[in-house]
Amino acid sequence: MARLAPQQLEVYFALMEAASLLQYAVEQQLRDDGPLSWVQFQVLAGLALGDRPSERMTDIADRVVHSRSGLTYQAGVLEKRGLVTRSPDPVDDRGTVVTITDAGRALVDQVLPGHEDVVQGALLDHLDPEDSGRLTALLQDLRDRMRARPPRSARRR
Repeated sequence: MARLAPQQLEVYFALMEAASLLQYAVEQQLRDDGPLSWVQFQVLAGLALGDRPSERMTDIADRVVHSRSGLTYQAGVLEKRGLVTRSPDPVDDRGTVVTITDAGRALVDQVLPGHEDVVQGALLDHLDPEDSGRLTALLQDLRDRMRARPPRSARRR
């Protein structure tokens, strides 16, 4: 089995550490201002800021890279707080659709300025426009290649 070269390990560990540091700062802000977990914020922000206020649970799970059972729990927490509603999928009665409520939109509006401040200060302030463009292109390409594999919800059990 081929081992990673030292430079490859450096890339891997630097990426993981930078992502962990950013995620820690973001999660702290979301807990303080929300209170929301990172996954809960991803669900709400995707619905509030995306093209559609409703989305199938399996599609959300794939989008936020979270297990279906874990997302079911998080959606239940959000529903109890009045931030989303869940209903049967009109196209596939085995599925569930999550819809953001007005209260969910208001919470996204409440936490988004602080979230943007954290992202700006921890990440974007340290990149010039050229670096930002290169990093965006690299990360989007990596993401697209990783997402080319079947989503978890489509894999055999």
